[in-house]
Amino acid sequence: QVQLQESGPGLVKPSQTLSLTCTVSGFSITTRYHWWIWIRQAPGKGLEWIGAIASDGKTYYSPSLKSRTSISRDTSRNQFSLQLTSVTPEDAAVCYCAGGNFWGRGTQVIVTS
Repeated sequence: QVQLQESGPGLVKPSQTLSLTCTVSGFSITTRYHWWIWIRQAPGKGLEWIGAIASDGKTYYSPSLKSRTSISRDTSRNQFSLQLTSVTPEDAAVCYCAGGNFWGRGTQVIVTS
């Protein structure tokens, strides 16, 4: 059974860096031709694709977030991570990790001083 679980601080101060990790179980993140994705949904808005890391380690980012986003992975732990720098209150959202047809449950990110 494939499962994805987001983890990381849910509370971030403005101008700081948001760091989230997605732990994948039941499926290797290095399996060829698979993508591992970060998505968010701000209050009252639709889903927004943040970026992705492919099975070969290549990364792809939303143009609107690219300057502040970094996605990496730890293959030994079967995890991939998101870093979003210089957060503002507009970055408050529920963040999801996903891969294939599987999604994590999401984690709430609150930006407050």
